[in-house]
Amino acid sequence: MASRSRLVARRSKPELVAPSRPTPHDTKLLSDLDDFRNHYEYTPLVAFFRTSSTGNIPSAPPPEMTIRRAIAEALVYYYPLAGRLRELPCGKLVVDCTEEGVVFVAAEADLRLADLGEPLLLPFPCSGELLVCDNVGDSQVAVVAKPLIFMQPVHERHRRPRSRRAAPARAPRVGEAPRHGARATQRRRRVPGVQAAHRRASSNDVMLSTPLDTMVTRDFLFGRREMAALRRLLPAPLGRRCTDFQLLPAALWRCRTAALPYAPHRRVRAYLPLSTRGRRWRSQGLHIPEGYYGNALAYSIANASAGDLCGGTLGQTVELVCEARLQVREEYVRSTVDLMASLRGRGMVFDGVYVVSDLTRLFAELDFGRGDWVISGMAQPMLATFLVRCRNTDGEDAVAASMLLPPPVMERFAEEIAGLMTTSSSSRL
Repeated sequence: MASRSRLVARRSKPELVAPSRPTPHDTKLLSDLDDFRNHYEYTPLVAFFRTSSTGNIPSAPPPEMTIRRAIAEALVYYYPLAGRLRELPCGKLVVDCTEEGVVFVAAEADLRLADLGEPLLLPFPCSGELLVCDNVGDSQVAVVAKPLIFMQPVHERHRRPRSRRAAPARAPRVGEAPRHGARATQRRRRVPGVQAAHRRASSNDVMLSTPLDTMVTRDFLFGRREMAALRRLLPAPLGRRCTDFQLLPAALWRCRTAALPYAPHRRVRAYLPLSTRGRRWRSQGLHIPEGYYGNALAYSIANASAGDLCGGTLGQTVELVCEARLQVREEYVRSTVDLMASLRGRGMVFDGVYVVSDLTRLFAELDFGRGDWVISGMAQPMLATFLVRCRNTDGEDAVAASMLLPPPVMERFAEEIAGLMTTSSSSRL
């Protein structure tokens, strides 16, 4: 890990990058999911790219200039991102497409990529300096009437590895503007119906009462061998049927619950966000139009008592996660939208909730033409666990699972994970 106290040495003055060509000036309603107060925050993302030999071309323009031009071009097709959010008197969010642009800052660092440690994992102590604003990840920062994206490419003064704050969506083919279709699925129904799976809760959860700055963060790596070890703990049919994104969150949820001081009767829940875009969801009645610019997330919710979860097998936990995923169909998603609409202007307290988000495809297809992707993920510690691609100490492909816990709980969690691996090794003998 880098021993220096500062990562970013120099920053340019912030500037607004607008679409490179005129775009429509109109106002677009956001979905009822976007109105949820818990979503009123910026998400601090960062990605690293290592300069390749083919990307080091002396006559080429500086990387930050290339990125700036690409942003301006992408905003022609994704022009709502260049606008500003506005809250109507009823609490409904809209985006005014004003062409004002997104914030762009170019920066230099005195560190080499190798100085940040091997394997490079996020977040690390000074990764917050990669953000344009020091408090951009603070949930208390207002997002209404503010730029929707803050971006800061950072390069090493000499070799120029690539690090960045966030990226606009990938632009479609030239001349193909995305179609911003109707939002029937993401708008409240005239006769709302909220399923029992969605519950509001008061909080006496140690994870919500403990200040974040007193917790510790750690990444746990799961490569081919670790995933095979977890899969050996499952009944053979389940091991063949479940995906890695069902198996790994189930193992993390079970070990985290066992490490926390929860009473056996306490209800605990695992939330796994799912994108409802794509053809595979259409057979389930979910029709998200191509080019839809808003929130299309749904959450599968597995729940159990802490005692049942920790007293059962890993296979039983995986079954809970798999069954929760099967519940995410048209009525479930519409029910979620109805609930979010009923909470407009308010937030929810996620007592006993553990969120695991799959970011293994984050920036997977992003190509600046200058370097090779190294790692991407969250720039600041968060209560949710984020799964990101990385390489382990042997240089093999792996998934890093971030964890933020009070120090004593983190020690117990590490022991629980190690216990699973030991059990798997014993069962193999």
